[in-house]
Amino acid sequence: MTLKIAFQMDHVSTVSIAGDTTFALALEAQKRGHALFHYTPDRLSMRNGKVTARAEEMRVADMKGAHFTLGEPKRVDLGEMDVVLLRQDPPFDMNYITTTHLLERIHPKTLVVNDPAWVRNSPEKIFVTEFPDLMPETLITKDSREVDAFRKEYGDIIVKPLYGNGGAGIFMLQEGDRNLASLLEMFEQMFREPFIVQRYLKEVRKGDKRIILIDGEPVGAINRVPAEHDSRSNMHVGGRAEATDLTEREREICARIGPSLKARGFILVGIDVIGDYMTEINVTSPTGVREVKKFGGADIAALFWDAVEAKRG
Repeated sequence: MTLKIAFQMDHVSTVSIAGDTTFALALEAQKRGHALFHYTPDRLSMRNGKVTARAEEMRVADMKGAHFTLGEPKRVDLGEMDVVLLRQDPPFDMNYITTTHLLERIHPKTLVVNDPAWVRNSPEKIFVTEFPDLMPETLITKDSREVDAFRKEYGDIIVKPLYGNGGAGIFMLQEGDRNLASLLEMFEQMFREPFIVQRYLKEVRKGDKRIILIDGEPVGAINRVPAEHDSRSNMHVGGRAEATDLTEREREICARIGPSLKARGFILVGIDVIGDYMTEINVTSPTGVREVKKFGGADIAALFWDAVEAKRG
């Protein structure tokens, strides 16, 4: 089986190949003999109902500084592709949402991964609230009085943007911290949306585990330990990756959410777990594939394409 695969992504020249999941997926697809095409979201168009992109044929190589070559840009009818990977990084803003509306026009004749309608309707910090018993106590609001009451009840808290990503804008405030009012004023000026407040989980000092699921089944995990003076564990802000196994509680979490992931057409998902609690369900462009393999875990890129090829077969 030879598939024509279009990657809607941040420009390939900007990726850090050592830890980039999109790049890992491209390497495995190329290894299988599939034809790769590359375009950035700003080159997506729709005219008279036809969805196109100004795309280039792409070749990739696992060599830093020489990891890609691109052909000449050509207008490509995405309805004639076998697969489109929706892989640009958030922010999950109106631009991102618009791309899901356009790609919805070609799915499922062209398999868009993940399903664009369900990506749009499953924001990562809101989707997780469908499983309240699996997550820490959580408040979504812009009402400062509600935040005050929440902190009085739970003490140390985390405050973060509802549609943020990559650890940006995450603040840990201790029970007696006097900066809460100023922080909320700043958030209100920066974001039109509500923000999210959660009970601080001290277990984060032991790590924030990224668990990757394919078609609703867990296939690998990596633990991300925050730097000494940071409450965030994201690796690009100083978190340290380490090998890990799944606990019984984590398997329980995966078993609970798996049917919902499959029902929504989410082939590749990454969830975040701190201690016994799930904090996010990442469905836009989940990462961690290369780190899992680096620490001796499964070849998740291969498992991903096994699942996609089965759906296209």
